[in-house]
Amino acid sequence: MSEPSPHRRPQTFKLDDPGVVVMDADEHGRLARGAVRVTPEADPALLPVPVDVPLVPARRGFRWGALFFTALGGLVLLGLGLGVTHLIEDLFARNEELGFVGLACAVVAALALFVIIARETLGLARLATIEKLHLRATEVLVSDDRAASRAVVQDLVRLAHRNPQLARARAALQNHAGDIIDGADMIRLAERELMTPLDREARRLVSSAAQRVSIVTAVSPRALVDVLFVFVASLRMIRQLAQLYGARPGALGMIRLLRHVIAHLAVTGGMAASDSMIQQMLGHGIAAKLSQRLGEGILNGLLTARLGLAAIDVTRPLPFTALPRPALADLATDLLRKREDGEE
Repeated sequence: MSEPSPHRRPQTFKLDDPGVVVMDADEHGRLARGAVRVTPEADPALLPVPVDVPLVPARRGFRWGALFFTALGGLVLLGLGLGVTHLIEDLFARNEELGFVGLACAVVAALALFVIIARETLGLARLATIEKLHLRATEVLVSDDRAASRAVVQDLVRLAHRNPQLARARAALQNHAGDIIDGADMIRLAERELMTPLDREARRLVSSAAQRVSIVTAVSPRALVDVLFVFVASLRMIRQLAQLYGARPGALGMIRLLRHVIAHLAVTGGMAASDSMIQQMLGHGIAAKLSQRLGEGILNGLLTARLGLAAIDVTRPLPFTALPRPALADLATDLLRKREDGEE
């Protein structure tokens, strides 16, 4: 066991004093009697910038699964087309009027399928745009590239152009476009201007969804009803959050988005409620006042809130740097407060 270093009385000295020795913290050596050791602090500009881990991992290698499903989908479409062709030919052979009716139905179905494919493609493209914006903004926070930050802000303003709620924020960003601002500071400014009202609305959506899940699962008599309602409420919440931040995913987009949310939950700690949440529930006296069903309802609400926070991280086009990240403790406090108000 090492002996404690002797206490040195405070003293004054000049930096150009020959008795002052400047040494790094990891350097060790014996100093002359009466010498003063000065350890310089690290330059804050050289310190690493904390950034979020990329939400979507980079794809590596050839995707054989995608090739398989693409080929299988092509075979299914060819089979359906051949079957419809034979059906229309048989209808014309049986009755000419039936043949024209079948042909018209086939044309309408083909047109509707084309529109559905176009909408799904646009939805996937919007999700990809948000993911790329998030990754580009994260890179700018590290590199502090001014030109790259301007490009990110322009794409972000173009993405938020459909939202009338952000008209004032877009005008403010356009006024600062010509100012001399570092790249990382420009990203933080865009986050404060554009994401502040959206984050406030996102928190309200997650809190409302958690409250609905808590109430319904507390009074529902069947576990199957609980599972179905939680699933539908979670999908609705994720879709609303995606639309809030600029994406309008279709069916395929929702599948991809749900997969990313579940992957993000697995990376950030899963769906389990933390010990602090349980302590907070006990501190409010909930465990002593509520029945088992109401306690399960509150727990389901907390899990829904945790899923909503993960969805915010995935659908948000900018990482959390200038603004605080929504915490599960805040949503749990709102949920418990609403529950207590409802009991009174």
